[in-house]
This record gives sequence, C-alpha cells and structure tokens, in this order.
Amino acid sequence: MSTVSTRRKITTKTIRARKGKTKITSLTAYDYPIAKLVDESGVDVILVGDSLGMVVLGYPDTTHVTVDDMVHHTKAVSRAKPNALLVADLPFLSFGVTRRDTIYNAGRLIREGGAEAVKLEGGERVLGDIRALVECQIPVMGHVGLTPQSVHAFGGFRVQGKKEAEADQVLRDAVAVQEGGAFSVVLEGIPACLGARITQEIDIPTIGIGAGPDCDGQVLVTHDMLNLFQDFTPKFVKVYTDLGNASLEAMERYCQEVRDGIFPSGENSF
Repeated sequence: MSTVSTRRKITTKTIRARKGKTKITSLTAYDYPIAKLVDESGVDVILVGDSLGMVVLGYPDTTHVTVDDMVHHTKAVSRAKPNALLVADLPFLSFGVTRRDTIYNAGRLIREGGAEAVKLEGGERVLGDIRALVECQIPVMGHVGLTPQSVHAFGGFRVQGKKEAEADQVLRDAVAVQEGGAFSVVLEGIPACLGARITQEIDIPTIGIGAGPDCDGQVLVTHDMLNLFQDFTPKFVKVYTDLGNASLEAMERYCQEVRDGIFPSGENSF
C-alpha cells in the first residue's frame, strides 16, 4: 500500500531530527519510473548516487561519472516529484580541487538537477568544502569510511577502519563532516562496532551501508537489492526480490512467443 499520499515532504530538518529516534531509510534511483516506485515505498531519502556509473552506465567504478551525468539523472528523478528528500552525489573531482568549482558543481545539481541536497565523500580533507557549501545554503550529506571514489588510493573496495589507527581516522572524518555543518553522514564499509561508536559520538544522523545495524539509518543501491545488477553483490547487500532473473525469464518467454507466432495475438492487435 502506498504511503506517499499520507506523509509530508521529507526535508533535511526531518532527517536531522530522526537522530536516535526513528530509523532513516534510503534507496538509490537514477530514472523517473524507479524514482516513482522508490518514493511510493515510503523511503525517507532518495539518493541519485554516482553508483549509477557501475549499475547503469557499465563503468568498472564510480570515478568515470561526470557532473553532466549526475545532472541528467537527477533531473529524471526530480520529475517524479518525490516526497522523499532528494540527494545527489558530487562525482569524482567535482569537489575538493578548488572551492569555486565545488560550489558551482553543487549548484548545478540543485538548480539544474532539482536536488535538495548534495553528498560528497571525505572527511577532514573536505571540511572546507562542506563549510563553503553550507554557507551557500546548499545542504550537505557527508560520506566517510569506504569512499568508492578513492578506490585506486585504497587499492580496491576494502573495508576501512579495521585497525585502531584507521578507526580513529574514520571517526575524525565523521566529526569533521559534522563540524562542517552537514546534516547527516553516510558510513560505508566499516566494522559494525565502529559504526556504533561513531553513531554514539556524533550529533548528526549516521546512515550505514555495510556499517552494521546500530547506525541511525541504512541505504542500499536499489539495483543491488532487486538483483538487477548481477556483476557482483557486496556482502552487505540483502536481495529482497530477484527481479533480475524474473526479467530475464520474461524476455526469454517473449522471444519464444514471437518466434512461435503466439505474440501478438488478436487481443494485442488493432
């Protein structure tokens, strides 16, 4: 049953107020029809993630995604007019280089794409960028731990914060995101105990993805949880329904019916 008609618009203030109270739910969307479905589910945050580079565009990682890509897909999602908060990723090298470019690129996602907030990866090293965006009235969601745009620096998609020094750095990064004025922070690919520790020690909501059950909320890539992207499935993903194989079976049946002359039938013809 749809929950959209009975709920109010979710804002950054709504998400901020959920800290320690009601768990926050988030899923990705990259186009209009999926955005409609995701919003109808009653999710709190729709993320137009740069994960689209892998699950939609077929790139090996997210570093190939451009600002133009993000604007294009964010526009499509925003046309669904979701009640969920719409957040868009700042892609690789669109921030953290010059402050002016950071503000300009984030502004494009808001003004052209229709996003209501932006997400950027990093902690202490991007503190100034977060502050600059917040000063420009652009709400920011942080992202620390396993930051996919750093895949080459990390030497692959590896869990972060296993060692004490690494864990302390992830915590400092989360604190920096908070100090910069972000309204929430994604914790990705870290031990569950560290996810719990950070959630307890900072005042803004934490949204986990592979960060354990004690975060203030969770986010998943929709294509992963529906098994629409089958190149690989991260350990932290739970497949809720297998639309990938169901879709394949439907397409195979269509092909066979066309070859056998079953489709189109009289009821499918004018």
